Amino acid sequence: MGSRKKIFFQFFLILVPLYSLAQEKKSSFELYGTAMVDAGYNFNTIDPNWFDVMRPSKLPSYQNEFGTDGNVFFSVRQTKLGVKSNTPTSLGELKTQFDFDLIGVGKDIGQTTFHLVNAYGQLGKLGAGQTASAFMDMDVFPVVMDYWGPLSRVFFLNLQLRYSAIETERQKLLVALERPGGTADGGDYANSIELQNVKPIFKFPNITAQYRRVWKWGHIQIAGIAKSIGWKDLDTSAYDLSGEAFGWGGNLSTVINASNKIKLKIQGVYGKGIENYIADVTPDVGLKSQQGNLTQPFQGTALPVWGFFTFVEIKWNKTFESSIGYSGLKIDNSDLQSATAFKTGQYALINLRYHPLANLIMAVEYQYGRRDNLSDGFHSTGNKIQLSFEFLFSNNFINQNNKP
Repeated sequence: MGSRKKIFFQFFLILVPLYSLAQEKKSSFELYGTAMVDAGYNFNTIDPNWFDVMRPSKLPSYQNEFGTDGNVFFSVRQTKLGVKSNTPTSLGELKTQFDFDLIGVGKDIGQTTFHLVNAYGQLGKLGAGQTASAFMDMDVFPVVMDYWGPLSRVFFLNLQLRYSAIETERQKLLVALERPGGTADGGDYANSIELQNVKPIFKFPNITAQYRRVWKWGHIQIAGIAKSIGWKDLDTSAYDLSGEAFGWGGNLSTVINASNKIKLKIQGVYGKGIENYIADVTPDVGLKSQQGNLTQPFQGTALPVWGFFTFVEIKWNKTFESSIGYSGLKIDNSDLQSATAFKTGQYALINLRYHPLANLIMAVEYQYGRRDNLSDGFHSTGNKIQLSFEFLFSNNFINQNNKP
């Protein structure tokens, strides 16, 4: 009888974790979002299309470009709504995510309107759709109320096909093929007849990859990118300006849990022709002269860029937290770019956040930015005080029958 009890007990010990695992692998569907209101005062001027963010590249490039200093602003553009799902299948876990905010970009620049953020699905190790680039580190982004954040941070939500080669609690390795693209700066030649017939060509997808290693004190991540940028001159009657450039870059980031109340977040990026992957986007390609070349007196070239940021997050007590930090960005401009072209930018921030409830954040934040032009000696600064009220919500629905 004792031996039967022993066998039954051992069998029970085997069944319990299997039963628990089965319980954990139920389908789930989450509805989440935030209703967010920002209000503040711009002590200086900025491009009115970016009135509620701090982007140094959008500060004036010459005196009185955007009118007089001192403007109050209100905004609900950071409001966000989204859904997530997780479904166990015979081929692995099926994950989906769809969300949007109200920050108008592109043809909707400056408006409060629908802006797609994520539209992504992943089955097992394979994923497809729009989501954070593999060149990014989402976890290194500091907690700030400014939507744009540090100007040098790598931030690009791109369409992609990706493969998660390794994804454990301690390590992660991702590789992806991403939608190609780039921005160009023709400088003083931007409106010339010769450049009006130059069109972009993207023959290959961008290749990105990241590797992350996690320890108890935090993590380190290294990421890389390679991209091809081409352009074709459709009218060669005067000059043939066709050409191509190779873009590449590296991104090193870390999050350090210095104590249970202090967290450090640091990132450094360097490369050529990768500016469209950086938060405060500037041109990937600029014009350079080619003396002695009669058929191509000037040509496009990938612009080198480097940047970094360092932020400290402090938890004062159960209800008060702060972030403070600095970010810098520098472009190695080409010789034919305009004298007013963006060369360097600086960004600094400090905030105090109050959490009276788990789903409510009230904050006050000071933001500083500076823009320096390429060669005319002009610079402009931005100073802003922002008050933010963020109301968060989330509801998770579990499929008890475990059916998609």
